Amino acid sequence: MISFNLYLFLENLLFFVGATSFLAFVGWVWRDSKPFSIPEPLPPWFKVWFLIVLVLGLALPLLTMILWGVWWNYHQVLIVLASYFLMLGLQILSEKLTVKKFHSCVWVMIPCLYLPYRIWQLYQGLTLLNPQPELIWVRNLLILEIILWIFNYGVHLSQLPKLLRWETPTNSHNSIS
Repeated sequence: MISFNLYLFLENLLFFVGATSFLAFVGWVWRDSKPFSIPEPLPPWFKVWFLIVLVLGLALPLLTMILWGVWWNYHQVLIVLASYFLMLGLQILSEKLTVKKFHSCVWVMIPCLYLPYRIWQLYQGLTLLNPQPELIWVRNLLILEIILWIFNYGVHLSQLPKLLRWETPTNSHNSIS
């Protein structure tokens, strides 16, 4: 159990240091760019999508961590989901700092780094959990989370033109000549 904890801790630490170093370097390179802010207004569908992410990406894993990890004493579940929440929290903190405090365009890159790592964490959690029948619901949750975050990654990538304020033709039916 100790080596399992140490391994996940070191892996998360290495990712966080690497991602933060990369983002700091890119922020330094782009330090003279115009201050960045999230484009307003947000699309109408965003509130619905955000609610889905909150319920499926936060509330459900938290409930699972409390029930299986704390209440029913499956330490591996607690470790896997605590690691998940730690990195999710660090992503949110990084996003808040870059967009609210530094007004940096680096904000757009943060999900591009953290979401694939989160998907890796969840996949790794699937492989690390004992294949006990009592944990089938936890394993199903991890699969659901992988699907959610892959879809969320696609949503993020699909919004890059809007986030980066790329100009689009006023007539969306124009073809490229």
